[in-house]
Amino acid sequence: QVQLVESGGGVVQDGDSLTLSCLITGRSGSTLSAGWFRQAPGREREFVAAISRAAHAARYTDSVKSRFTISRDNAKNKVYLQMNNLRPEDTAIYYCATTGNYGVVVNADQYHFWGQGTQVTVSS
Repeated sequence: QVQLVESGGGVVQDGDSLTLSCLITGRSGSTLSAGWFRQAPGREREFVAAISRAAHAARYTDSVKSRFTISRDNAKNKVYLQMNNLRPEDTAIYYCATTGNYGVVVNADQYHFWGQGTQVTVSS
């Protein structure tokens, strides 16, 4: 059974940086495409970034392009989300997700496994 554990969230100031990590257990990370999603209070869950199995391709939602970077280390079974120049509107619970589907997967419905989430709060 695949399990995902996120870490790295916290409370930061406007313009600060954070790196989220997602540890994959129960299956080799190299057999899973991965993504990050977020959900702010009162809003629906939204796609943030996704990466293919071998990290050959990635996609981002427009609001985080040039500020966030998704990466992975399959030897460590980890997926990362480097977040720079954080803004108050980035405040949300961030979820790591993985799927056995190939490629860069942006649709949440195509993900099979989800973590519990980690809170990111950006104060102005």
